[in-house]
Amino acid sequence: MRSLARTPALVFLLLAVVWCGCDRGRGKSREVAYVSAPQAILRDQVAAVFNKVAIVRNAERLEVLDRDRRFVKVRTANGAEGWLEQRYVVTQQVFEAFQKLARDEARDPVQTVAITRNDTNLHISPARSSDHLYQLSQGTKVDLWKRATSEKVLPGAQPAKAPAEGKPAPPPVMEDWWLIRDPLGHVGWVLGRLLDVDVPIEIAQYAEGQRIVASFVLNEVVDGDKKVPQYLMLLNEPKDGQPFDFNQIRVFTWNVKRHRYETAYRERNLKGALPATVSQENFEKEGMLPVFTVHVTDDTGKVLERKYKLNTPIVRRVLAPGEVPAQPVARKRRR
Repeated sequence: MRSLARTPALVFLLLAVVWCGCDRGRGKSREVAYVSAPQAILRDQVAAVFNKVAIVRNAERLEVLDRDRRFVKVRTANGAEGWLEQRYVVTQQVFEAFQKLARDEARDPVQTVAITRNDTNLHISPARSSDHLYQLSQGTKVDLWKRATSEKVLPGAQPAKAPAEGKPAPPPVMEDWWLIRDPLGHVGWVLGRLLDVDVPIEIAQYAEGQRIVASFVLNEVVDGDKKVPQYLMLLNEPKDGQPFDFNQIRVFTWNVKRHRYETAYRERNLKGALPATVSQENFEKEGMLPVFTVHVTDDTGKVLERKYKLNTPIVRRVLAPGEVPAQPVARKRRR
């Protein structure tokens, strides 16, 4: 009789164990992936002939169910399941790295606005081989933060041949990258050659073959019934891989009598480093004036801060406490 009495209790205990095991399986977190292609097809099987299950799009979050060679089986937020080529997805770790990059750079001052020339990828670091997730369409306006350079290494490229004996190895080909933010708040690195700085043609025409690196509106002046912005522009040599971000400062002011832009200030042969900033400052008798601050590297390699003020149309250095103005170099007379 006792054994019969224990039977229901044993059955209940076994069912409870099985139920708990199933519940743990349901609650187990699965691997997550994100779509890195503009869009991709989910197929019902890994075979030459397949049916299309669904279409997934860039940055869409997927749940990973299984893997088979170069394919991964996923589930979408809508519950669609299918197989997808692994090259079209990135891991949760890559996604989190992009999120961290956006948080780390959120307070950096924007240097200018640019427009994408073509459809392009956002990379996690300034290198072609680095992971990419988000994609930008041609003609997208983006904020530029900072510049970096890296060696140009094309995917699948053969290693460079060793130089002949006694001859120096050729220097590596370098290319510029920019850290950008798109209209959706995504942050990443983009090849510099795929971006065009967005400045008015009235200003861009004065670049004289130089590359515009950054531009800022200093203030506005009234000309009749309109307000016209005045600009600070930083420029560099028109080639990638330079050891400095800019080598020239130019300030453009608006001549209200002639109704045109003119160069109010130009400084060349600098070894400039971004970022530059623009603000307003009170100079007592002169009143509130726009000021801009840049960073340059001296001959010893030390990075120095320089501040300038614009009292239209005059631009002057604002010396720090205790700073002595540089003396002009005396020119030798020719005999």
